[in-house]
Amino acid sequence: MAVMLPSLWRFNLARIVVVDVTDDYRTMQPPLPTDWYPVLTEVWVRPVDLDRRLAELNLVEGYLYDWHQTPEVEGEPWYVGVVSRGLLSGSAAQG
Repeated sequence: MAVMLPSLWRFNLARIVVVDVTDDYRTMQPPLPTDWYPVLTEVWVRPVDLDRRLAELNLVEGYLYDWHQTPEVEGEPWYVGVVSRGLLSGSAAQG
């Protein structure tokens, strides 16, 4: 008889932790360690072509994709840095 692993869903989903990196641009400081940024949300998505698709995903309304960090160990979360759209539109209006 076949037995299904209780955590089989982990092979079909990737955990993404979305962090707000807007202050890096507001203060023009070097990047902080990933776990120092405020977490906006956590989402689960299909891992197929995730490296390529991350910039296209709308993970948090009002924020734009900036960068991502691929996990070193399979099963660990991906980190995605996003920037407030308001900061970008505000700087465009001033310049």
